[in-house]
Amino acid sequence: MSFPSPGALFASLLFGAIGMGALVYAKKMSAFKPAIIGVALMAYPYFVSDNLLLWGIGIVLTISLFVFNG
Repeated sequence: MSFPSPGALFASLLFGAIGMGALVYAKKMSAFKPAIIGVALMAYPYFVSDNLLLWGIGIVLTISLFVFNG
């Protein structure tokens, strides 16, 4: 069993925190799209092992929070 790199650990923590913030915001505003994106941000690091892919998906999902706001 190999341990993830420090970059992967930091990405998981960062995007998980952003996802939690999006989920809290969505619950407060009764918005559906930020809730789905927030859950995706918190869950996808469990399924992605490549460091570059981990950062790429996280950045795309974080940008989509602002693009698909509402």
